[in-house]
Amino acid sequence: MAESDETPSPATTPSTAPIYIHPRREPFEHGLLPIPKLIFTDGAQTLGPIKDKLLSSLSSSESSTTHHRVNTESIAESLQISPEQARLVLETIACVLHSDSDPLVTAKPSEVGSVGVNVFDLVVFLYIQSYKRLLPKGHKDSAAVADVWPSTSAFDGFLSALSPLQLVRSNSRRNMPSQSDEEAHQLSYLQKHLGNILSLLSEAVEGEGDETLVLSAEKFEHLGFLFYFGEKGSERIPLSQNAPFFANSDPDMPAVPVPAAQVHDWLLQNIASALERITERASVKENGPTSAIDQDVPMADVSASSVKSSLSPRGPNFIEGISKTSYVRQPNDLKGSSVKVVNCHESVIYILAPLKYATVYGCSDATIFLGAVGKAVRVEHCERVHVIAAAKRICIVNCRECVFFLGVNQTPLVVGDNHKLQVAPYNTFYSQLEEHLNVVGIDPAINKWDEPVALGVVDPHDSLSHPAGVSDVQTESASRIDPDQFTNFLIPNWFEGEQSGSTKNNPFPLPDAYMASQQRRQKNLEEIKQNLREAELEESRKKELTTALHQCFKDWLYASGNIRQLYCLQND
Repeated sequence: MAESDETPSPATTPSTAPIYIHPRREPFEHGLLPIPKLIFTDGAQTLGPIKDKLLSSLSSSESSTTHHRVNTESIAESLQISPEQARLVLETIACVLHSDSDPLVTAKPSEVGSVGVNVFDLVVFLYIQSYKRLLPKGHKDSAAVADVWPSTSAFDGFLSALSPLQLVRSNSRRNMPSQSDEEAHQLSYLQKHLGNILSLLSEAVEGEGDETLVLSAEKFEHLGFLFYFGEKGSERIPLSQNAPFFANSDPDMPAVPVPAAQVHDWLLQNIASALERITERASVKENGPTSAIDQDVPMADVSASSVKSSLSPRGPNFIEGISKTSYVRQPNDLKGSSVKVVNCHESVIYILAPLKYATVYGCSDATIFLGAVGKAVRVEHCERVHVIAAAKRICIVNCRECVFFLGVNQTPLVVGDNHKLQVAPYNTFYSQLEEHLNVVGIDPAINKWDEPVALGVVDPHDSLSHPAGVSDVQTESASRIDPDQFTNFLIPNWFEGEQSGSTKNNPFPLPDAYMASQQRRQKNLEEIKQNLREAELEESRKKELTTALHQCFKDWLYASGNIRQLYCLQND
């Protein structure tokens, strides 16, 4: 695998076309925490001493037997954060690590704090906390959206550009960053900061009169947290498998470290080639016809029929622009293990599949059911949405009047400018649910739905300017739904076709108050049915009673939002 000395070129293999480097999206989408003490804006200047402090907290025997792993206590002390925040750091790293075999990823919930994380994975994670997300461009028609997103918050002045219904009124997705724009933004960030990141992973050795930074094979592996090689329709190739370093090393002998400058130059060449390719593809897209299945097609140009076929072989599957209908995805409908539900309104969306990641963005007046999500769910800029999710963890950002029916193994995170959020225990099942939970590693015996953690009202990872002092304000948390308002959600069994499983009931146990409320309502229903059967009414009175019952049922359907699902089922 030779590299040109003059022109940056992508890595190649002998028998295939060039393959390009990509940023791992997961750390940037699901691995950023709005905790000020985790954000270092001075590059390696502060992180270097913190790394040294973490390493010094390990004895030589610990260092050799635990692969430089630090636990909750060491992290809390070194970063001057609470033990609860230190555990949150560990849980967040676990959901975005590049190795599913890492002890932190496979640890039981009770073991996470003691198993800890590799110091160098932690350092890379901490470094990218300085990343600023690429945001939508400003909308011109601000007056047109004022009536759909009222200014009830003191912070709406600078957060209004992020309101979900503004995306609808603007009638275009061109203001939202495309997948390729986000990838270019992430690559540019890594390109700029690569030298600092490598310096944190390298060791100084005495050279000819000067100290030289070198990178060992073990430390090089930690760059896999940020990069991989691959193309559409192909498996991701780990960074270490496509690098010219440490090749053909004797497995019984440690590979000789290489100069960090050499690794730096090789990565910069590959990043430059990838950025050049993104630019070329964007140019072709602007000057040529837009494909109906292009993952960056503008939202306004996508019909419901084209959306249903627009699944990207690489990266998350997109479900976009669904309106006033129901939409079902089975495991064989999806490619990959991530899903994004974007800009869907007045619809019911069922994703009956095991996933690693799921994102719900800019939706309103919808019910969104996510199957088993083994890593992380992110719900952002949504209004009046019901989300039903069985997941390892969930992060809720800038949402209003939403209800979350959760089966989650970790505490829900609530970030940003949220209003009138409610949480409730998980309320449904489908026949393959327990099988899917087992596949992705979710334990239904652990459900922390009612322990939301509210972080800052401002996300320091966005690119907006914020008034002084706002970052210290805590966001509004979520309240528990009243047990008497809790209802089960029915997933029609005909959606599953021939793929039936063994799950017959909700695998997440209901808390006593919610179970008692359901039993009480069931008993009342049986009594009413019995009274109706025993009532001796004239035919005219029976008709009046039937009409009254139908009207009460209709009123409940509209008030609860369940009329939406009923219409969708009728259409199906």
